[in-house]
Amino acid sequence: QVQLVESGGGSVQVGGSLRLSCKGSGYSSGTYSMGWFRQSPGKEREGVAAMQTADGTRLYEQSAKGRFTISQDNAKNTLYLQMTNLKPEDTGMYYCAADPRYYVDYRLLEAEGYNYWGQGTQVTVSS
Repeated sequence: QVQLVESGGGSVQVGGSLRLSCKGSGYSSGTYSMGWFRQSPGKEREGVAAMQTADGTRLYEQSAKGRFTISQDNAKNTLYLQMTNLKPEDTGMYYCAADPRYYVDYRLLEAEGYNYWGQGTQVTVSS
C-alpha cells in the first residue's frame, strides 16, 4: 500500500516562494504517475503539476507554467513542488498523488486517474 505524506506548506506573501515535499513509502517495483493537486474552497481538485517517473515527462497547469517546478529524488522517495512568484489564486490545500498506471498526456493532471493520495498541506498566499 502506497502512503504519501506532504509537508512544506505555509503562509507567504504575494511574490514569495515555497517548496512542497511528498515523502512516499510502500511503492512496488515499477514506475508511477505522480502529481500535485490543489483544492480551493468551493472548487474541485485540480491538477497543478505532474510527472511520469518512467521517462520524466512533465505537465503543468497553465497558470503554473514558468512559476512551478515538479521534481523527484528517487533516493529519498520524495516528490517536490517548487513554487515561486506565488499569487493569491495559488491558495489552497495541496495534495500529492501517485498511481502505477502509465500516463504521459492530459491524464497526468486528472485527479480521477490517481488511486493514492496524501493528507494535504495548506498553502496561503496573501497580499
